[in-house]
Parts: sequence; C-alpha cells; structure tokens
Amino acid sequence: MTNERTAIKTTYFSIIGNTALALIKGLTGYFGNSYALIADAIESTTDIFASFLVLFGIKYSNRPADKNHPYGHGRAEPLITFLVVGFLITSATIIAYESIINIGTPHDLPKPYTLIVLGAIIIWKEISFRMVYKKGIQTNSSSLKADAWHHRSDAITSLAAFIGISIALIFGKGYESADDWAALFASFFILYNSYLIFRPALGEIMDEHFYDDLIEEIRTVSIGVEGVMDTEKCFIRKSGMKYHVDLHAVVNAYLTVKEGHEIAHRLKDTLKERIPELGHILIHIEPNE
Repeated sequence: MTNERTAIKTTYFSIIGNTALALIKGLTGYFGNSYALIADAIESTTDIFASFLVLFGIKYSNRPADKNHPYGHGRAEPLITFLVVGFLITSATIIAYESIINIGTPHDLPKPYTLIVLGAIIIWKEISFRMVYKKGIQTNSSSLKADAWHHRSDAITSLAAFIGISIALIFGKGYESADDWAALFASFFILYNSYLIFRPALGEIMDEHFYDDLIEEIRTVSIGVEGVMDTEKCFIRKSGMKYHVDLHAVVNAYLTVKEGHEIAHRLKDTLKERIPELGHILIHIEPNE
C-alpha cells in the first residue's frame, strides 16, 4: 500500500471514530450533568472537521507535479496543518470560556456512570493516538501527525474530565464545579498541543533543517554508486510526504561531461530506488581536486 493510501485510510479511521465519540460524549454529558464531557464532545466535533481537512490536504498534496507546480503540491499539507491547529485553538477557547461561566453557575453533580464512559474513551483515544501517529511517521505526513495529536488532546481532556468528575462525586455537594475546573485545565493542554503541532509544520514551510539521519543515509548510498568518490553539500526540503534533495557529488576531475552526466543519472536512480520517500533530486557534479 502506498503512503498516500495508508494516510487516507488512517484519516477515515479518525473521522469515523471522532464522529462516534462526539455523539457518545455529548449525550452522556447532557444526561449525566457533566460539562467536562460536553466540552470533550465539542473538541471531538472540531476533530471531525479537522480530519476532513487533513483528508483534503493529503489528497491535494499528493497530486503530481504540473507546469505551475514543478515540485508538486506537497506544501499544501503543512498549510492544512495550520488550519488544524486553528481548530484546536478555537475549541480550547470555547471550552475555557464555557468552563469559566459554568464554574460560577450552580448545577447538579455529574452522574457516576459518566466515569465508565470516560474510562473507555481515554483508552480508545490513546490507542488511536499511537496508531495514527505511527502511520504519520511511516508516511512522512505532518498533517497526519497533527491529526494524531488531536486524539492525544482528546485523551487529555477526557482524563481531566475523569479526574474532575471523580472529585465531584467523592466530595459531594459543594464540589460540583470540579468538573468545570477540569474542563478549564484541559483547555490549556489543548493549547500546548497546538504549539507542538504548529512548530514542525512551520519548520517545513521555512525549509528548516531536521534531517541529519536522512542526509547520512543519502551520503552512504551515494558513496556506493560507481563513479562517485565522495559527497559535499546536501540540502533537504520536505514537501508533503516527499523529501526534495540537492546533492553535490564528487567525481574524477578528468571525466568527460557525458561521463559525469551518466554518473549523475545513475546516482539519482539509485537514490530513488534505495530511499523511496525522496522526491525531486538535483545532482551537482564536483571535480575531485
């Protein structure tokens, strides 16, 4: 299965899971007198829209190169990640605002059965995070990693709700707002996770260097190609699920232009074969002095 198909399949998993959980949390929170669960449902609802954005970004970023986009459409993916972060920040703001209002509003204690629902949700969301994040690493997809962090932030808000409801139920009357304080606390975790998602996507847009291991692999493969004596500069730019490479290869200074050209093509073909995640590769021939 290609990286694109893997990423799309994983995103559908997120959409279906978030839709089901948003309904479960919303209904349980409403009938169980738990605003923390309702806040959790709000976060899951934004996750649904965010996952649809991720799906669009993955499909669009994997369009082939064309006349107007000779390097492909991969940069659409970090841009979609920025929108996903916007959804996270919006949901955190809504949760914080509603929590503050509810802290000062008298209400009934949450129902005990809400803890059972939350316990199951926490386990499921943590499993979802690990699975989706693993697929994000496998496919080199920044937006899929962002989608994974949605699952982790969901698990955190559910855990905060679990703690808040437990405090309210254990200490009883006078502690009804513990549930709301838990939701407020969770909103700050969501904001922190937003930064964790935003930072690498920004680095991708700015062509920031994160790829020492990949550069070392490229150099090792290159030295094994007939005619390549050494390598010099190696620059990498990530675009979507691909890495574009500019590589300076050192060859015998007395080769003909044609021989140097053949070595460059042989090197490029070998790199693409040995490291499939590489996209556009530009080889610059350097003479051995």
